[in-house]
Amino acid sequence: MTAAITMIVFIVVALAVFIGGSLLDERRARARLLRERLAAAQKAPEREPSEELALLRDEQLSEIPVLDTFLKRSAQVSALQRLLSQADMTIRAGSFLLICLVTGIALSAIVLFWVQSGMFAWAAGLIGFFVPYSYASYKRTKRFDRFEELFPQAIDTLARAVRAGHAFTTALELIANEVNEPVAGEFRKLFEEQKFGMPVRDALVNLTERVPLVDVKFFVTAVMLQRETGGNLAEILDNLSYVIRERFKILRQVRVFTAQGRLTMLLLMGLPPLVVVTMLVFNPGFIRPLFSEPLGHTLIVIGITLQTIGYFIIRKIIQIQV
Repeated sequence: MTAAITMIVFIVVALAVFIGGSLLDERRARARLLRERLAAAQKAPEREPSEELALLRDEQLSEIPVLDTFLKRSAQVSALQRLLSQADMTIRAGSFLLICLVTGIALSAIVLFWVQSGMFAWAAGLIGFFVPYSYASYKRTKRFDRFEELFPQAIDTLARAVRAGHAFTTALELIANEVNEPVAGEFRKLFEEQKFGMPVRDALVNLTERVPLVDVKFFVTAVMLQRETGGNLAEILDNLSYVIRERFKILRQVRVFTAQGRLTMLLLMGLPPLVVVTMLVFNPGFIRPLFSEPLGHTLIVIGITLQTIGYFIIRKIIQIQV
């Protein structure tokens, strides 16, 4: 009970500090923003005509100014914001971290009330903190899988448009209008970036940063080489589309061959927690010493360790790179 009270007091004090700091820093943040804009306006005439200007987008990591300033100093938080963007989640990194904190505290409080063990409460809090991150990673993976599935269709559309006489930039707009999401959204960003003045090469590099897939990197490399050295772009795109489709065919065959290993991994990882939960529901007196006795704590740690090692070993066996 003391640990729960300490946690609640810490949360209340931390929220009070953040709210007070944001209220104090809001006026200074606005004044700093005005000074930066005035400085940029004064320096604009001093730029050399040959200076290369880039289109930059200032992404806020939190709506609270003091928290946004603090989060921008961390490369990990910027990487988290990039992951949320790749997962097509509109939430900001600061709000997402707050959700992770609330989830961890809630799960920790539930376990502390149910099991009454500080060690398991801290472990549950750590797991609960990473649950939203796992969900975002899952959405990112599913979105990239959908992108890879539709990407050959986008390349075929681009090849047909180029063969019909359209310019490369115009063909990008055709992809944005005719292909389904998420390919349409990414190519629309690509089209709008070069439309508003960004060099095509930089816009293509930004595409690889937003969608860091091997097929996209092949596509960007092929387009860059063709624009620098020349050649038949339509034929290059047709060959690239054929290679991607053949690779997908091999990947599906590999999934068939590794289906038994994946099913074994799911059974081995899901069976122990299912047995423990079932025993807690139907016969709690039999399984409770596992959570209340020191020997039970040791056995749980050993079991989780062996489960984790087995998961990575099986995952290494069934993962075949194509």
